[in-house]
Amino acid sequence: MNIIIFSVGTQGDVRPFIALGQGLQNKGHKVRIVSGKTCEALVRDNGLEFAELSADFLEVMAKDPRALQRGLNPFALMSTARHHLKTMAVDWAAQGLAAAKDADLLLGNGMVAVLANSLAEALKIPMVETHLQPVTPCPDIPPMMMPPPKRPRSGTANMLLYTVLRSVTWQMLSPAYGMVRRELGLSALPWYGPYYRIKNKDRRILYAYSPSLLPRSAAWPQGIQVCGNWFFSEAKTWHAPEALQAFLDAGEPPIYIGFGSMLGDDAEALSKIIYESLRRSGRRAIIATGWGGMAPPKGNADNIHVIQAAPHDWLFPRVAIAVHHGGAGTTAATIRAGIPSVVIPFFGDQPFWAWRLAENGIAPPALNRKALTPEVFAQAIGQASMSSMQDAARAMAGRINAEDGVARAIDLLEDWEFLTPTDESQASPAAIKAVLDPSLAESA
Repeated sequence: MNIIIFSVGTQGDVRPFIALGQGLQNKGHKVRIVSGKTCEALVRDNGLEFAELSADFLEVMAKDPRALQRGLNPFALMSTARHHLKTMAVDWAAQGLAAAKDADLLLGNGMVAVLANSLAEALKIPMVETHLQPVTPCPDIPPMMMPPPKRPRSGTANMLLYTVLRSVTWQMLSPAYGMVRRELGLSALPWYGPYYRIKNKDRRILYAYSPSLLPRSAAWPQGIQVCGNWFFSEAKTWHAPEALQAFLDAGEPPIYIGFGSMLGDDAEALSKIIYESLRRSGRRAIIATGWGGMAPPKGNADNIHVIQAAPHDWLFPRVAIAVHHGGAGTTAATIRAGIPSVVIPFFGDQPFWAWRLAENGIAPPALNRKALTPEVFAQAIGQASMSSMQDAARAMAGRINAEDGVARAIDLLEDWEFLTPTDESQASPAAIKAVLDPSLAESA
């Protein structure tokens, strides 16, 4: 089968789908990922087809770094997001049709789930939603885009907040998708958006986060499932630069500090606070500058090593603590490695994942970027260094590493009859050998 996956954003929004795509290819299916051009090499280098969708979020953040500050407030973000998304979506109908021309199944993630759904409607093919964070209303999980509650809210309050946030979300998306649907020859979506057109019992949604970190809501119907993380692994093929390996070998496991694809307007100020705290403590640290969320230190310091980036599944098992932004992928990588986190959120779902880490005892409460001081940062590092938090992180790693999110997702797609069994000519080499020689079946 030809499976086309739509996901845009940073690399953290695409890496899980490379893992899922590779799993699907191992089952004999053909997979194409549709995303922004900045992810093209990543997709192609890992053996999957790529199709471009105009969605350069690095360019957006570079031109408008204050969008990240507004991103912690969904209401303040609305007008900015409406403008950027409408500009991006000018070519989405044509690009989407070209990418999906030979598709048997579409998967649509996050903000482009509506695009995939509209294409599926136009092409009359099936579509399944995917998300990296919970967005389906329920009384027992607080809405992900709101500040986490200091104490549990009532189910009624949570459901009311979901209704408000769905309205806000559709106000952000509707100008872009009104244009897309007109170009696809489809009727306009209602003023309240697409969310109530399909009853929850008829929806099919795959969530790619760990049920150990956040259990599935008891209120969701069976068509909405939490699979576990779709981990894209690079550790076995990545070779560390000599300087990085030498730094790791030279002393105790360091602290990792990096904010991935976050690019705020306060990188210099934030970095200065962190470097001052490290200077006072003498703690060893690896600084990952990423897209610019951390500035390199001024001058040399024996206790600091600077890199641009390194695969989390290689680096995190070699560090003691990870200081990060709380993105879904980075959060999952810290848990998988069995290390505590210190989270400084920038945007969107990051405060939510920081809250889940703290609720599970594997991170102190999230730090406010605007109120951070060297003393506050040092205190959080001290909490994450405590044996109780280290033990809790190792215990959580045992649970998450027992999950196989990719296999679970594929099983569900087969159970729901979106995937059909593949014949021998499409199967992987190991599977073909097993068919030809049954004695190899167990090893295959």
